[in-house]
Amino acid sequence: MATPPLTDPQQARAIIEGRLRDPFAVLGPHEVGKSRILRVFEPEAKAVFALQDTKARPLVPVPEAPGLFAGEIGAGPYRLRAEAGVRQWDWDDPYGFAPVLGELDEYLLGEGRHRRLWQVLGAAPIRHQGHEGLRFAVWAPNAERVSVVGDFNAWDGRRHVMRRRGGSGVWELFLPGLGEGSIYKYEIRARGGAILPLKADPVGFGSEHPPKTGSVVRRIDKAEWTDAGWMQARAAAQSVDAPISVYEVHLPSWRRAEGGRPLSYLELAEQLVPYAVEMGFTHIECLPVSEYPFDGSWGYQPIGLYAPTIRMGTPQEFQAFVDAAHAAGIGVLLDWVPGHFPTDPHGLGRFDGTALYEHADPREGFHQDWNTLIYNYGRAEVANFLISNALYWLEEFHVDGLRVDAVASMLYRDYSRKPGEWVPNRDGGRENYEAIALLRRMNEIAYGEVPGIMTVAEESTAFPGVSRPTDQGGLGFGFKWNMGWMNDSLRYMAKEPIHRRHHHDDMTFSFSYAWSENYLLPISHDEVVHGKGTMLTRMPGTDWEKFANLRAYYGYMWGHPGKKLLFMGQEFAQVAEWNHDAGLDWPLLDAPEHRGIQALVRDLNRLYAATPALHRNDCRPEGFGWIESNDTANSVFAWTRRGAPGEPMVVVAVNMTPVERADYRLGFPAPGRWREALNSDSSVYGGGNRGNMGGVTTEARPWMGQGQSAPVVLPPLSAVYFVQER
Repeated sequence: MATPPLTDPQQARAIIEGRLRDPFAVLGPHEVGKSRILRVFEPEAKAVFALQDTKARPLVPVPEAPGLFAGEIGAGPYRLRAEAGVRQWDWDDPYGFAPVLGELDEYLLGEGRHRRLWQVLGAAPIRHQGHEGLRFAVWAPNAERVSVVGDFNAWDGRRHVMRRRGGSGVWELFLPGLGEGSIYKYEIRARGGAILPLKADPVGFGSEHPPKTGSVVRRIDKAEWTDAGWMQARAAAQSVDAPISVYEVHLPSWRRAEGGRPLSYLELAEQLVPYAVEMGFTHIECLPVSEYPFDGSWGYQPIGLYAPTIRMGTPQEFQAFVDAAHAAGIGVLLDWVPGHFPTDPHGLGRFDGTALYEHADPREGFHQDWNTLIYNYGRAEVANFLISNALYWLEEFHVDGLRVDAVASMLYRDYSRKPGEWVPNRDGGRENYEAIALLRRMNEIAYGEVPGIMTVAEESTAFPGVSRPTDQGGLGFGFKWNMGWMNDSLRYMAKEPIHRRHHHDDMTFSFSYAWSENYLLPISHDEVVHGKGTMLTRMPGTDWEKFANLRAYYGYMWGHPGKKLLFMGQEFAQVAEWNHDAGLDWPLLDAPEHRGIQALVRDLNRLYAATPALHRNDCRPEGFGWIESNDTANSVFAWTRRGAPGEPMVVVAVNMTPVERADYRLGFPAPGRWREALNSDSSVYGGGNRGNMGGVTTEARPWMGQGQSAPVVLPPLSAVYFVQER
């Protein structure tokens, strides 16, 4: 039998040499004259047959291209069979299928305007032309060839070359017979013929366990959500008027199971969620869960932005964790990292042989601080990739909000750079217009598409309007971390009490700008690593004084305007710096002083949530009034917190010296009885149990600018809360 003609003998050689750019022009069935010619590349086979109409039609080996077989077949469907010695295997021909991507998807991808990239890119099980299989699609516009490789084809990039979709830069292929759990990567031939290191899927939903780096096909569409009530009501729980107290958690090291392994998402649902409820936190904020190769990055150098890390389980199990949190009335926030990505060879760096996701110029595209790459925010497809990723977590995982990491590094082109090491914007300035536009657009789309969510910026400068709406010139975030408050107050607390009178402003200055943004007060993971010590060890004095200082500080923090955030372990005064390779030191709770700190944080959270004056006007100046801001000699601070008209007011008084103020006259904003609702010196918290016998009644004696006052007891190193009684 004569060898059927090929369209071009050079194409046959291109197939076996891995140079074929357009496999569908050669492989699969083609009409040649009046014949239907089928061409198949199967390098492991000695013989290949087309199975059609109960017949096995042999295909003929092409001499100049080992592994290539061709032959004439009839009309209609067919399957393939290969033989190699005693082995025999059947399969459906990927090159016999039409494209999967529709014209609208292709157009939006080409424009960089497809908001839900994960629905068209990546790998997903689908049914196509009556067959079950996997749809693969990846953006690599400058590649000469892109192939899907895995165990299913012996990681041979010649065997499953993808189809390029017009000018969109997207390559796609449907592989029938494959399903969830398949491990794969992309083999990319760059311009000039260089074969790049195998690349993980930028929009893959799963990864292998590190240190392996393959992408794994995972389903995200099988979650059994039971949180409709929470989703409908969460807008009120996440507004500026709501009590928001966040428990920041690095999931792999919150607690370890026997043998030292991290808890799974399902175990965290059973243990972490009830703990957060008991402690009175309203939200759990997870350090980044997007897949990352290096444990020591804590997730802040992500490669798989669309893949929940396999360290704790599958995407469905992470969805179950979120659902369990919602069932318990707890919101879930995720750290989201659009500011940089690592240079690992299987990642996004020079993805198709060019600076695709990053800038080519290292002055724009390389972070010196972290040895990472910077996204090219001005490229439409890259901005779309990031904004779509934000939407992905909010929609597919019912996450309640995103805390955006390192915003300052995005906003300024000269961030952590010397003169000459950065490229000015078009106006010669330092602002990164493209990053600003990206953040604004992300917030507009997130808030516009997903009701009730919140976004939070970790922004360490005085960039204006971070938490103002974009139509008012802001960036559009819901909240901003108050880094200035954190730095000032921690610096003050590190001083010996005898010296604090000289640094009084460190504790009062933040009240002067507390309403310039919708602030959240953070004591984050960054404060308990890299030699900084812990919240307890940075406090001065004897052991008793350290605990008393910390109790007073937490009392000051919860009384200060702004939402709250503590990193795990801080709620019970962890002694050792955080170690991401181990669980927290839970045995410390056997000691009463650590249990006391834990009880105080719990009660502060509960009081904060139950008392509108402490949260309703966190972000408005009418919710605050100074009573005493100038008592430097005694290091005493006192202020009023107010809610809506008619709601009981709260007076907070803080004594930051180890000296009891036994008859301290304190002004009050209204006459009557004021209940002592919380005293950090209570014996329940490990204190000396000095206080005000349940409350005080004011006298008609003006003091501290108030119309009435009362003598109060301010225990040493303490915070006392008085709530107005009606």
